[in-house]
Amino acid sequence: MSDIRRFTVSLSGDLLDRFDQQIAGEGYDNRSKAVADLIRSALVDQQWQQGEEVAAAIILVYDHHHTGLGSRLTAIQHDYHHAIICSQHVHLDHDNCLEIIAVRGKPASIQELYGRLRGTKGVKYGALAPAATGQGLD
Repeated sequence: MSDIRRFTVSLSGDLLDRFDQQIAGEGYDNRSKAVADLIRSALVDQQWQQGEEVAAAIILVYDHHHTGLGSRLTAIQHDYHHAIICSQHVHLDHDNCLEIIAVRGKPASIQELYGRLRGTKGVKYGALAPAATGQGLD
């Protein structure tokens, strides 16, 4: 952030008012940070589309009582050990578990891993939270 530049954006009053309401509701102190985050989000989307190295979180909710499910999920994760940075297992209640898996690699490999995990019988919910490695987002 050593080279900060200013630029002007022209918007309709209604659009700017809606933007200001939205970013205030999200906790932004100023428009500059909100606009920078929107730009970074677009750059992360581009990194995913272009197949660059990215990061993500895979989120799973499942019933651990489902026969063999834990072993199947672990086996799938071992197939992708090169992409998995770490995982966290949380007991939500007596029956349900939350697993959060941090991954890094090519988008196609991450999406394949996510699809296999989410598609495993007994998984109640799955989500993929795309992110970036931080490169090119300054």
